[in-house]
Amino acid sequence: MNLSLIIDVIPRLMDGLVLTIGLTLAAVVIGGTLAIPMALMRTSSSAIVYLPAQIYTFVFRGTPLLVQLFLIYYGASQIGWVRFGFLWPILRDPLWCAVIAFSLNHAAYTAEILRGGIRAIPAGEIEAGKALGMSYTLRLRRLVLPTGIRLALPAYANEVIMMLKASSLASTITIMEVTGNARKIVAQTFSPYEVFISAALIYLAITLLTTHFFRLIEARLLRSERRPTSAPRITFARGPTGMKVVVQDGGK
Repeated sequence: MNLSLIIDVIPRLMDGLVLTIGLTLAAVVIGGTLAIPMALMRTSSSAIVYLPAQIYTFVFRGTPLLVQLFLIYYGASQIGWVRFGFLWPILRDPLWCAVIAFSLNHAAYTAEILRGGIRAIPAGEIEAGKALGMSYTLRLRRLVLPTGIRLALPAYANEVIMMLKASSLASTITIMEVTGNARKIVAQTFSPYEVFISAALIYLAITLLTTHFFRLIEARLLRSERRPTSAPRITFARGPTGMKVVVQDGGK
């Protein structure tokens, strides 16, 4: 194994790092935005509401991401109204095809993760919100989504890491991200072992940073949950009609 080649190749692979991070962030942002309404649909008791979301998640979670990527990139050009329609400038671009495929796939997995977080909310908290007169929208904004996202965060962190590693599939449709650059360098140097070790080290570094980022978020959320509040202070006062109890809330 040529250690010097591994070190020399890393800066060349870094040229594709921007694309790798960009693809991952685009999938996370777009997919996460799509996942929130789908997760709420999945928690509905009405078949008309939850069935479309259930079919969507079943299809995208039940088929390989590589097949989805190929269907969007190669299959869209076989449909006449797509090839001659307004979507063709987007679907003929491999970068946009990768973003669409990754976002739709990420949305399916994230919706199921968030659904699990919402289902894990104690029923008493929801009932308490109803008892306080909160509307459905207010309960979603103040109770359901914040608590569900917090409970789903560890599983969602794993999904983001999986999406980061899955971004390497973009190299199969001519996108020169980290893996695409690695394949190009292998064709030039005939040293696949050293080149792909360099690529693996880059992915490991990004995964380490991502894991640390989510751990910081989890720690911050736990600190906010466990923040102590001072106990109520109870005093007694004599009034005109006798002794009465005065409770003063010491919490912040």
